[in-house]
Amino acid sequence: MDFDLSEEHRMLRSTLREFVEAEVAPRARHVDETGEFPWESLNALAKLGMLGLNIPEEYGGGGADALSAAILIEELGRGCGSLALIVAAHLGLACGPLAAFGTEAQKKRWLVPMARGKTLGCLGLTETGAGSDLRAVRTSAVRQGDEWVINGDKMWLTNGAEAGVVLLLCRTGERFSHLIVPANTPGLGFGPPEKKMGLHGSHTYAVALEDVHVPVENLLGAEGRGLQQTLQVLDGGRIGIAALSLGLAQAAFDAARTYAGTRKAFGQPLAEHQAIAFMLADMAVDIEAARWLVYRAAWLRDCGRPYTREASIAKLFATEMAERVARNALQVHGGYGYSQEYPVERIYRDARLMTIGEGTSEMQRLVIARLL
Repeated sequence: MDFDLSEEHRMLRSTLREFVEAEVAPRARHVDETGEFPWESLNALAKLGMLGLNIPEEYGGGGADALSAAILIEELGRGCGSLALIVAAHLGLACGPLAAFGTEAQKKRWLVPMARGKTLGCLGLTETGAGSDLRAVRTSAVRQGDEWVINGDKMWLTNGAEAGVVLLLCRTGERFSHLIVPANTPGLGFGPPEKKMGLHGSHTYAVALEDVHVPVENLLGAEGRGLQQTLQVLDGGRIGIAALSLGLAQAAFDAARTYAGTRKAFGQPLAEHQAIAFMLADMAVDIEAARWLVYRAAWLRDCGRPYTREASIAKLFATEMAERVARNALQVHGGYGYSQEYPVERIYRDARLMTIGEGTSEMQRLVIARLL
């Protein structure tokens, strides 16, 4: 077994780290405090080709693998959780389904501009009465001649009002299907951004759909296979959220280690006190274990091997690890950690979503248990 990253992966990580330190991390506090959508950083990422990194080259992407995408989200997460979530949702939940299930015409029309960073995408699954239980989805799409007519509502659409393309899971008869809906389609109405605990720069929306008409050719994939397609998409999305959690944890650990090395108590740096040193050691172990779980799940996907269980394991461990590491990093800072002056306060709030989004920890345990 070879646990070294390839030269290509190392170069990608190095490029991203320089970009994040120069362009992303300095703006993270401003994004969090103002809730400003980070268009400037997204446009810079688009110029680097990162908004279509793992999309095939013939559709405007970089043709990179799943491990590269995980490294991208991890490094962005170290600088700004909001930006990382925006990119993870765009790449994994919007570009991913189009690349996997789209027709040639759909890919050329929708995927190419998304991969080139000309427009963002989003995926609408959750509803007021349908979260983990997607079979409870009630938004309907009824075929009328050469059109689908959609009625219903969705919640928690990441990138919703900022996106140019919305993919919706709808009930088509007794089963479910995905439909591609341009964001400017009449009858599609977004509410204001949700007021959230963290990730303030990543906007999340409720959307109402009233007699939304789209052509029949906007059906994505096979009619009636929407649920199966969604589960496949979420497998990949879980690697993305695990990678984001890894980046948040690394940022929290880096902040705690720096603070513990400079802050003195009882005449010596905090890091020289055994209680703090052991906390830092536990953080390092947690992060290292999570990193290899995430990378292995991505590697299995790249190999074309089954990875559902491994994606859930990585997502479960990495997200719970990130919350634990962020909590301990805040504790190392003491009272200062509770202040917005230091980044661990923001990281702690951002990390809290990770055990909920893209399948809760409880759902991951259920998936893992079923596959034992």
